[in-house]
Amino acid sequence: MDIKKIFLPITAMAVISAGASCGVKPVEPVVSTDVQMAESETDVPVETEAETEPETVPEDKTVHVISAGDNLIHYSVFENAAYLAGEGENYDFKPMYSKVKYLIEGADVAVINQETIISQSNEVRGADGGILTFNSPPEVADAVIDTGFDVITMANNHLLDCGAEGLEESVSFWNEKAQENDLTVLGAYLNEQDAENIRVREVNGVKIAFLAYAEHLNGFYIPDDSDLRVILNSEQDVIERQIKEAKEIADAVVVSVHWGAEDTYEVSEDRKIFAQDMVDWGADVILGCGPHVAQTMEWLERDDGSRGFVYYSMGNFICAQTDNFNVIGELPDFDIVSDGETGEITLENVGCIPVIIHYETNFSNMYIYPYSQYTPELASMHDLPYTYLRGTYTWFDWDFINESIDISIPKEFQKLDK
Repeated sequence: MDIKKIFLPITAMAVISAGASCGVKPVEPVVSTDVQMAESETDVPVETEAETEPETVPEDKTVHVISAGDNLIHYSVFENAAYLAGEGENYDFKPMYSKVKYLIEGADVAVINQETIISQSNEVRGADGGILTFNSPPEVADAVIDTGFDVITMANNHLLDCGAEGLEESVSFWNEKAQENDLTVLGAYLNEQDAENIRVREVNGVKIAFLAYAEHLNGFYIPDDSDLRVILNSEQDVIERQIKEAKEIADAVVVSVHWGAEDTYEVSEDRKIFAQDMVDWGADVILGCGPHVAQTMEWLERDDGSRGFVYYSMGNFICAQTDNFNVIGELPDFDIVSDGETGEITLENVGCIPVIIHYETNFSNMYIYPYSQYTPELASMHDLPYTYLRGTYTWFDWDFINESIDISIPKEFQKLDK
């Protein structure tokens, strides 16, 4: 046995140690590959949990709503439509609505109060001769639909202008239009069952219930032997029940209500109380009509801190009236927003677009203009101060328009550039 070989490793290590202390470069020890692999195998990686994707919060759902006041078809309105139709046609109302069509079409939901009935078995009339009864030609409906309206409310004081038979014919007419054009029609009903069928329209994933009520029927009454039904404002037990039921089956509730004294900017205390009651019952938006004058608007708060909004009167959408306050109307403009996570409903971007009903000599050249497209020059051409059908308040110019808007629409809700 070679004893030198046995002691070589020990001697080598001694030399390495001695070399280090004597300035000799030490020899690096050699570590076997087997040892490295063994160490590598024992170095077991620690398992980590897979990274989880961040939870996606559902997006909010938004419905842009616009509304219009009284579509009041006076004699001079349908005479304009007859002129615009030319030979071979009866009436063409579409051009008169053309300047606001972009606003109506741009909404997800557009609501209008159809103030006059459409009964084709009765003579067309528009309060001419001082008799305040109306019946409009069917082309009115064609224009309303073409302009982009899809919710038609009929609860107003002129429903019985052609008697129960005329109202029944008008309701049936609009029901047919609803089926043909995907409209929501309400406010006058063929029977009690129909009146209790709350209209719900789903838009962008949001369910909106629509209800409509009228203060009176100009002293007329539906005959006892008729099944026709109009819910009056005095039936507050019915209204409360319907609003609460609507809130159960829909996300938002919009109420159209025909009320108030005509030809005044003033909002009576009883209407303020009624509006607060409806908001407390669950109404999110109240669209007032009837006074033929644009009136103010406001937020109404519930006990739980949530809010509804009331437009006390939208005024006229179209008419041939001759007092200055009758030819300036409102287009309520707002968003109904459903929170993507909670489903809570809020109103956003709430405001109002002023509109001017323009006509010139002998009620010619009649159009509805949004404020953003009207001008002092057009105001100076308006025939209201000079028309042969004299009103009481005949001052009309650009200053009056702005003054009236400031009376009717608080600054925070004015949308003058749309």
